[in-house]
Amino acid sequence: MKMLRSLQTQARKLGSRLSGPAPLNGEYVGPRAKGRRLRGLFTRGEEGGALIEMALTAPALLLLFTGLITFAMAYKNQIVLTQATGVAGQYLAQIRTTSTNPCSDVFSALKNAAPGLNSANLSVTVTMNGTTPTQTGNSCSGAQTDLVQGSSVTVAASYPCTLSIYSVAGFKLGSGCQLQAQVTEYEY
Repeated sequence: MKMLRSLQTQARKLGSRLSGPAPLNGEYVGPRAKGRRLRGLFTRGEEGGALIEMALTAPALLLLFTGLITFAMAYKNQIVLTQATGVAGQYLAQIRTTSTNPCSDVFSALKNAAPGLNSANLSVTVTMNGTTPTQTGNSCSGAQTDLVQGSSVTVAASYPCTLSIYSVAGFKLGSGCQLQAQVTEYEY
């Protein structure tokens, strides 16, 4: 019996020598330990990698997002200006015989059709019977004589827009633009 235990003990010792050193608290001590420790120096702290990636990509994503919003607002203003110009042109064609100040009437119709646009920045030009009357502000009193039955009327409107996304130290990313719309109404 003693001999059997002695043989088992010797076999365990021989087996442990062949398989390498026993682990101690999850780390191996021996010739392999140096490589693992060196690798551990480079792989520690991986949980901060996502934070660094987010810090590097967030500014680009915010720039893209704010740029999309800026262009969407300019596009919305263009659509509103186009529709309001059409409404103003139709209104002028309808009040052709009763208007005493067609430019003021057109401007009022355009302003009412586009409540989201700043009316101080709207610029309106009216062409009646092929002539563009001299406007004083938004008024062309006396030009109703150009409203001839059967002739066309053209309403052109412009509105400034700003595509300035970011401004850093005097450098602007994006620039100003001018939105324009024109409609011609014919009377048959």
